[in-house]
Amino acid sequence: PQTVEGWQVWDLTQRLGGQLRIAPGAVIGWDMGAALSLAQALGITPLIAAELLPEIEAVMVRKLNEQMEGGRDG
Repeated sequence: PQTVEGWQVWDLTQRLGGQLRIAPGAVIGWDMGAALSLAQALGITPLIAAELLPEIEAVMVRKLNEQMEGGRDG
């Protein structure tokens, strides 16, 4: 992150581990309602969170699913 807002959203993402939406065998994303509520509680501008979280979520989903797939091969 290159801005204060970016760091705030990055910190928020570190707190969302318990807010994963999971389908059988795959992570599908975060509970965005809970994520935005947490952002508001932390004083993060909702517009910034709404702009940045989906981009970070997409990378998180891809990486976690890759890790899960790798674990099945071994």
